[in-house]
Amino acid sequence: MKPALLALAVLGLLALVSVVALQTAGRERAYQNLLTRGDVALRSGDTFGAVEAYSGAVALRPESMLAHLRRGESYRLRGELEAAARDFRTATTLDPTAPRPLELLGDVYFERGRDARSIETYERRLRLDPRSPRVSYKLALAQYRAGDVEGAMTTLSDVVLTDNRSAEVHYLLGLCLRDVERPQDAVESFERAVTLAPGLIPAREELASLYELLEQHTKQLEQLQVLAALDSAHVQRQVAVGVAHARSGHPEAAAVTLANALERAPTDPLIHQELGRVWLDVAVAHADSEALRKALDALAHVGAGPAASSAALTLYGRALALNGELDAAQRLLEQATRRYPVESSAFIALADLSERQNHPEAARTALLDYHALVGDGADFPQRAARIATLSLALRDSATAIVWLRRAIAADPTNGRLLLWLAQAELQAGDVVAAQVAVARALDRDPENAELLALANKLQATAAPRRE
Repeated sequence: MKPALLALAVLGLLALVSVVALQTAGRERAYQNLLTRGDVALRSGDTFGAVEAYSGAVALRPESMLAHLRRGESYRLRGELEAAARDFRTATTLDPTAPRPLELLGDVYFERGRDARSIETYERRLRLDPRSPRVSYKLALAQYRAGDVEGAMTTLSDVVLTDNRSAEVHYLLGLCLRDVERPQDAVESFERAVTLAPGLIPAREELASLYELLEQHTKQLEQLQVLAALDSAHVQRQVAVGVAHARSGHPEAAAVTLANALERAPTDPLIHQELGRVWLDVAVAHADSEALRKALDALAHVGAGPAASSAALTLYGRALALNGELDAAQRLLEQATRRYPVESSAFIALADLSERQNHPEAARTALLDYHALVGDGADFPQRAARIATLSLALRDSATAIVWLRRAIAADPTNGRLLLWLAQAELQAGDVVAAQVAVARALDRDPENAELLALANKLQATAAPRRE
């Protein structure tokens, strides 16, 4: 090639390189400008402008992990979680070693309720850098919400070793310990949480509940008082303090607290209800007519209309019964058993009143309804025996025998239940079964005069048959 032509070719190539370089530099400047515009828009809260700017950056450089990451963050702030997830997935594909896109992708999965995916993603993120207490906490939270309480506890135990100053970590650990029925350990975690963050209301609520479970009523009251101070806008917090005073055996303090709450919310039915409960308990415990008058006055504000709760109707019915207004009490207690959600004690109160009025059928029906509602429990033997004695009064020995046998199975050392079973068997005409029950009872109490008398009666009854 001639020198002149070679020179021209070189010059042309140099010009082309210059043009390409200028174009590349221009695209890079435009890309950087778009990133900057997106950042400015994001800082000012203009998420639409941010998405637009970052989309321009993605168009110029689709291989840019940063542009996809920033746009994903903008989409997330706009609540467009599916679009955010797409950008975060692209960012992790473009740079598999970048921890931030993986963490944000896990966050989006968590926000969308896709716990299994969020757990998997957080675990991938931690494999890149396991020294991240924040991400480990997020993993534990996802595990807990997915029902893997043991897994969450294992994750949190590692977090606590590296970051013992996070109230949220101790709160979540407390929830896990509560769920696996380790209440004392849960208390310690929640106490640590409120020490680190005194205003953490959910942790204090859990503490109050656990203190009640552990019968540490003074500590429960302290937590409720702190909650009432932290959340003073809600008068229900003050009501809870009043109820705690009452349960701790301090009705005067309860009445004062509830009266103060009533000044703030004079029409709140719950306050009138709990004030009525306090005075009714005093009236029952001490046969105090003045306390009964106060209970009736408080409960009258709740009324017996369609808005009254089953609990309020039950209290009002009990108060009226104690005041001798039996017909009105009966109507209210019957309403209470039909008002949902049903207060289970309404059935017991109705049974008590029905027995007082010598209506054994109504009393037994109320107790059977109560059992259907609550099932077996600590008081089951006494309840079953009561159903049985009412059945005996109704000359329904078959039902009495069924319930007495159930009661004896739950409380096999109770000689009185065996006595009643013998009486029921005798009423049913089965003398042999009655003798067996009496013999079992005498094994436990051989000197019981009532049992001995029944044994003699059974022997006299059986003697003519043997002849």
